[in-house]
Amino acid sequence: MATERKIAVLISGSGSNLQALLDAQNTPSLPNARISLVFSNRKAAYGLTRAAEAKSPIPTSYLALQPYLKANAGKTRVDYDAEVARVVLQDNPDLVILAGFMHIFGEGFLERADGLKPLVDGEEPRRPVPVINLHPALPGAFDGAHAIERAYEAFQRGEIERTGIMVHRVVKDVDRGEPIIVREVPIVKDEPIEVFEGRLHKAEHEIIVQAAAKILEETQVR
Repeated sequence: MATERKIAVLISGSGSNLQALLDAQNTPSLPNARISLVFSNRKAAYGLTRAAEAKSPIPTSYLALQPYLKANAGKTRVDYDAEVARVVLQDNPDLVILAGFMHIFGEGFLERADGLKPLVDGEEPRRPVPVINLHPALPGAFDGAHAIERAYEAFQRGEIERTGIMVHRVVKDVDRGEPIIVREVPIVKDEPIEVFEGRLHKAEHEIIVQAAAKILEETQVR
């Protein structure tokens, strides 16, 4: 029997992409896998409710940057990222997915996910864990925030001919990690942005599951 793989999902908002993963876990689309933790940097994120109300409730955790800095005098953003790494990686997930997570990780998180630094001083570093991110733009286009709006406006002005979405590996440079799955999303001249967004989000719900399955298959111990 195949070993069940654990996935940690990081969110900041409604969690519609999280829901796609919840619906797919332990199905042929995402076999032998379960969401083991949902982490948010926003207390009011509805994705936390989705996790708590799932058929099999999923553990959740919350930690926001500014409250952390206020409560820990002298600490920095790097320290916050390291603390998030400890929360997210302590249960040894096989994959970390950023699904609408509105925070840019630096070395404090990535070096621990990559197995270069220990979660706790004095311990040995743990095995590397792949970290992937869903981004609503094609590789090299519209890095960073508000990519959907920026792509839509650029298309309507005639500056681009196509747009799309991708799931990529997370590296220090924002949205510049190796693409795992890339998909173009049709866009129509003068259509309302809400119509385009709906089409794009539907595609996102598909490729986030496909990318998770692909990474878990590639990292499976045989």
